[in-house]
Amino acid sequence: MTKPLGPYTPVVRAGEWVVTSGQIAPDAGDVAAQTSQALSQLRNLLESEGASLADVVKATVFLVDMADFEAMNAAYAAAFGDHRPARTTIAVAALPAGAQVEVEAWAHLGR
Repeated sequence: MTKPLGPYTPVVRAGEWVVTSGQIAPDAGDVAAQTSQALSQLRNLLESEGASLADVVKATVFLVDMADFEAMNAAYAAAFGDHRPARTTIAVAALPAGAQVEVEAWAHLGR
């Protein structure tokens, strides 16, 4: 598990809900590689609480440059496969540690 950059908990379970903090991977390479690594970290966090990417019902993706949307989207689709949770993609001015993409998620158990 990646050490948090601040005073927060990377994953919290609240009853049937599992919520992750935003995951970044600034050293992973380009946006596609950063997205893949961030989603791998997110997967590990979910699994630590008994959930999986298949349980994600809502994801939020933060992008520094919307020109990278296609590359992010391809890596995101590869990680989620046929599962399509609700998602919002937001352009931001900057992300921590120079990351180009950040992904957070809400998963629901007990469905």
